Amino acid sequence: MKSIAILIAALLLYAFVLRPARKRACRTQLRAQPFPTAWSDILKQSVPVFEDLPKELQSQLQGHILVFLGEKRFVGCEGLEVSDLMRVTVAAQACLLLLNRETSIYGGLSTIYLYPSAYVATARTQSGAGTEQVSRSVRLGESWTRGSVVLSWSHSKSGAANFDDGSNVVLHEFAHQLDQEDGDADGAPQLRAPSCYRTWAAVLGSEFKRIQGRREGRKIKSIINDYGATNPAEFFAVATENFFERPVQFKRRHPELYGQLAKYYQVNPGDWKR
Repeated sequence: MKSIAILIAALLLYAFVLRPARKRACRTQLRAQPFPTAWSDILKQSVPVFEDLPKELQSQLQGHILVFLGEKRFVGCEGLEVSDLMRVTVAAQACLLLLNRETSIYGGLSTIYLYPSAYVATARTQSGAGTEQVSRSVRLGESWTRGSVVLSWSHSKSGAANFDDGSNVVLHEFAHQLDQEDGDADGAPQLRAPSCYRTWAAVLGSEFKRIQGRREGRKIKSIINDYGATNPAEFFAVATENFFERPVQFKRRHPELYGQLAKYYQVNPGDWKR
């Protein structure tokens, strides 16, 4: 019994003290590395929003990218060979959501799967009678709770290049990752304090219902597309796309929603150069 207690104590020490300390040390080493010149060229050429950021945020983003690419694995699908261009372009957009705030840098994420372009996904569900139903759909990306994100490279690339149309598959899927950090994809990511959830639910819930009304035939002016009315999780992801890519229009049309996202993301994209 004593040996078992010692073993349990050792495991707890490793899990809650030694392992986190080791991870922090590894990340400190990653951030201390010089940012590769070739990667800087990729940011300037393929992720134009990087040049819009204040110098302080540029430095933060580069640090996050070093950690992200040091920890996450990229896998090419359908014969795609993953290059630094692909890795840096995806990482830069994903890490844009992490600026100015405490972050685990997608601690539950281990692997990013890249397809050359849109791909066909197969879903299997069990009916009440016990039979399996198979459905297939064309997708641009997916966010899984089991440590993976799937992306179309062609759409990830075009989303980075056209950072002003409110459509960005990388921002969308990584917003889902943030939403899923508490275990549920429900449109409510982990907020700074419990008191924040009431206002968050009131504002996002009201805006979500308005967008749903458009599906019912009501004329509603909004820059959030109809896909955002699918469910609260998709609403949060689509709102995130517009918050970063069309902040001026977003703030004018949805001032309270913009305010909630600005508090959560701790940035004001409307102040960035465009």
